[in-house]
Amino acid sequence: MAFQKPSHTLAKIHLKGLRNNSLQILFALSFTVLINTLGFAQELPAKKPVIKPDTPKDTTVVKVDSLLKPPVNIKEIDTVKTDSIQKKGLLTDRVKYDALGYVSLQAKKNRIVLYDKAKVKYQDMDIEAGIIVIDNNTNLIYAGRLKDSTGYSQAPVFIQGANKVEPDSIIFNSDTRKALIYNSRTEDSGMNIFAPVTKRENDSVIFMQKARFTTAEDLDDPEYQFISEKIKLVPGKKIVVGPTYMEIYGVPTPIALPFAYFPLSKDQTSGVIFPTFGEDTGNDRGYFVQNGGYYFAISDYFDLAVLGDYYTNGSYGFRAESNYAVRYRFSGNFSFRYENLLNSERGFPDFAQNKIYNIRWSHAQDGKANPSSRFSASVNLGSSQYYQQSINQLNQSNFLNNTLASSVSYSKSFQGEPQVNLNLAATHRQNTQTESIDLTLPTLQASVSRIYPFAPKTGTKKGIIQNINLQYNSRAEYRISTTDSLFGKSEMFEDALAGMQHNIPIATNFKVFDYFSVTASSSFQETWTLNTINRFFDTVNEEVVTEDVKGFDAFRTYNFSTSVGTTLYGMFDFTKGGKKDPRIQKIRHVVRPSLSYTVTPAFDQYYETFDIIDADGTTSDQVEFTRFQNGLFGAPGNRYSSSIGFGLGNNIEAKLRPKDSTDVNAEPKKIILINNLNFSTAYDLAADSLNFAPVRMSGGTQILNNKMSINFGATLDPYALDRNNNKINTFNINNGGSLFRLTSANMNISYTLNNESFSGKDPSDLNDNALDESLRSGGRADDLFGKPQDFSNQIISNNVGRTDEEKKNEKSELYNYTIPWSVRLAYAVNYSNTRRDDRISSHSLMFSGDIELSPKWSVGGSSGYDFLNRGFTYTQLRFERDLLSWRMNFSWIPFSDRSSWNFFIGIKSNFLKDLKYEQRRQPDRRLGN
Repeated sequence: MAFQKPSHTLAKIHLKGLRNNSLQILFALSFTVLINTLGFAQELPAKKPVIKPDTPKDTTVVKVDSLLKPPVNIKEIDTVKTDSIQKKGLLTDRVKYDALGYVSLQAKKNRIVLYDKAKVKYQDMDIEAGIIVIDNNTNLIYAGRLKDSTGYSQAPVFIQGANKVEPDSIIFNSDTRKALIYNSRTEDSGMNIFAPVTKRENDSVIFMQKARFTTAEDLDDPEYQFISEKIKLVPGKKIVVGPTYMEIYGVPTPIALPFAYFPLSKDQTSGVIFPTFGEDTGNDRGYFVQNGGYYFAISDYFDLAVLGDYYTNGSYGFRAESNYAVRYRFSGNFSFRYENLLNSERGFPDFAQNKIYNIRWSHAQDGKANPSSRFSASVNLGSSQYYQQSINQLNQSNFLNNTLASSVSYSKSFQGEPQVNLNLAATHRQNTQTESIDLTLPTLQASVSRIYPFAPKTGTKKGIIQNINLQYNSRAEYRISTTDSLFGKSEMFEDALAGMQHNIPIATNFKVFDYFSVTASSSFQETWTLNTINRFFDTVNEEVVTEDVKGFDAFRTYNFSTSVGTTLYGMFDFTKGGKKDPRIQKIRHVVRPSLSYTVTPAFDQYYETFDIIDADGTTSDQVEFTRFQNGLFGAPGNRYSSSIGFGLGNNIEAKLRPKDSTDVNAEPKKIILINNLNFSTAYDLAADSLNFAPVRMSGGTQILNNKMSINFGATLDPYALDRNNNKINTFNINNGGSLFRLTSANMNISYTLNNESFSGKDPSDLNDNALDESLRSGGRADDLFGKPQDFSNQIISNNVGRTDEEKKNEKSELYNYTIPWSVRLAYAVNYSNTRRDDRISSHSLMFSGDIELSPKWSVGGSSGYDFLNRGFTYTQLRFERDLLSWRMNFSWIPFSDRSSWNFFIGIKSNFLKDLKYEQRRQPDRRLGN
């Protein structure tokens, strides 16, 4: 055993862990601090009691003068220290973030990294991207895409307010709210804008460099786009661009602009209406500018568009169009058009000048505005030759309208028992062929509802006495008959007529034998007039003279009538005939016979006579007249009539078994075989000859699943004709003929068919502004006389009633099977044989149709054939091509004095609708003069 030296032991550290008792050390330090705090070097002496001085209390009261004010603290206080404005932090709202992959909080770098479908929301700003980095040191937010072996994915989507941008990457400053965007895609009001570098100053101003913009649907391969070096975008307000040129499928075009301004306001704003340029070679008017003007957005309830045309030969036109509407009260539109048209040049033999105008006004009151009163207007008046001569009208079909009509009316109802109704109206009717105009300024109508003086206070009315009722109707009118050349001049009032008519009908109805309904009525009329005549024979000039007499006069008439009728039902049941489950199950025949009797007295007291005297003084003839014969409401009759009328109405219906016999819940289908087959005639008991009136027959039906409507009528005369083709008092059957002689007949057939006719689907209705405008001008609702087209605003494409969304979803593989098409036919024939003429007075067939050859091509046409004159009627051919964002249209009228054509190509979007090209050939108006 060996011993170790002490020196060796002190110099070495044994392999034993060094430990200290921390709890004991902490206790020793605490005790030391406590001793040092409370310990004293020696004992303190004991405390002695404190002796307080005795202070006497002063009882003297000193009063202070009330004029003295308490002292004011005049020490100045620094208001900056108490300023209410406090410095805000860098972030004024919470930042919400999330990610599908991970969220990394990097404390040392003071930033947050979001990976895979990252989202950040701060106030009105939203960012979605593959990766987002939030740097709290610089208040910057970085957003970008993810890259993998397949390429890039999860491109950022930046939304601030109502603005949305889809870039490749973005840097956003949450403090200044500025952003730097790379390869951005943004959309505003239908305009898609692409820019390599975009700088967003704030949420209202964006600057772009080397940007391109388009309204094309295919954003990856647009068919057209505009390239601009600089763009300033104020979202929702405007786009201002610098030098810009156009590309079509990547090919630059010479179409360029030094600058451009595009308003983006979604609200109604005023602005310039870009015109159409062209040349009118058909009438030698030269070059023209059409449909240019200004749009005034006056208020939310009223607007105004002022448009004008100008031709280099001096022709010009002016139009003012306005729309107004107040919700739940009324709505309407007003249009005034004036054209001063010069054909050729002054001094040439074919020079002509036409001044034409047209006024249209439509007003409709909401039914909830005032249930007791109503005001409405439908006005279409102007020059008779306006639609024939106008070169800037909406559609070609309006020129076939031979009648212009207008009505402005106000009605008021006074509730009570009985109810009183008043109606004040001004009407206008104009024939564009004869240029005659009839005006009523105004017409006042008053009526009192039915009064049952003997009706019981409770319960139903029974019997002839309790059903007695009477009414009161009154009509006052001031009528003007003039011509187009005198309209608006004082001469138009020279032949005006004024009058008033009062009518009191008294009627009752009752049952006889429980199956017959009897109606008896009598009517009393009193007519007032301010225009009568006096007629006599002038022996000096040997002529009949008619004088107009001004002044009040009146006559009174009355009549009596009664009728009896019933309804008979007949049923033929095919299911009882032994046939098992027949297709036609039942046929029902409804017959409504009626018999009437009417008595009209002769009012001879209102008639006078005068003699026609020859040169030798003998009376050669005696003429009868009445002073009321040129009155407003006609003259009283001077012939006694006692007539018995016969009527027979027929309806024939059938019930068909459903085609699907397996459907036990299917009900039989009811169809109409003959609708309202009516026969009527009369026998005059008071006539000395020709007592029987002709038999009149009318009826109609619908076949081919109600696609074809057939209406027909005929007149059958029982009397024969003499050798001079005059009717004689001999029955035709007694003169060697048939029972009745067919004097006239007519038939009309209309047929509408389309590709949905056999599929059980209803075709969609066309919603076309051009069609509405045509109807307000008196045009037709169908396109048999041409399709309404607005050449100055080719934005809406009907395309056989199919929407762009339906065309987009159409499967091209099956397109040949579902080609949209439509056909409309109208056939009319009239036969006349009144005086053995035995001729077809009119015979024509009108047809129109549209067919979509492909999803982008559609053709159509409207025409007709006159079999009597052996020629085609007004014809219009239409071709349309859908060019995605563009639209091409060609309309052609190949012959007639309306021969013309129009070619149009332009952008569909309303945003760039003024970017268009239009070329036309106007009809040569000289051919129709």
